[in-house]
Amino acid sequence: MGLQATKGDGAGYSPLTLAYIGDAVFELLVRSHVLARDGNSQAAKLHKKSAALVCAKAQSDAYFKIYDRLNDDELQVLKRGRNARSYSTAKNASISDYRHATGLEALFGYLYLTGKTERIEELFSIIICDSG
Repeated sequence: MGLQATKGDGAGYSPLTLAYIGDAVFELLVRSHVLARDGNSQAAKLHKKSAALVCAKAQSDAYFKIYDRLNDDELQVLKRGRNARSYSTAKNASISDYRHATGLEALFGYLYLTGKTERIEELFSIIICDSG
């Protein structure tokens, strides 16, 4: 995958900041997965498949797929992200799904900022295993 970050203390960032960077990390993982799976397809088709995996509902489902496989530090970040009060809301998602998605993004942001790319790949593999 090739993600690189400077190892640091990701816990020093606010949960919404972690979610901000985690959103980009998760999006890149999904796009890479879709491209590897579907190859040189039309961009619109690739986008549609990617969008289905990064929407709040899909990320909420992913939250629950990995929940029982997280260590204490990861669970703490996941919950901090889930409980963060955002001033924006998803257009086509329930508040519950949106908060769970934010928790997932915060976790991926934390793992990225702490240089735990192998763990990112491991968790993403669990998520994508059932999602397509």
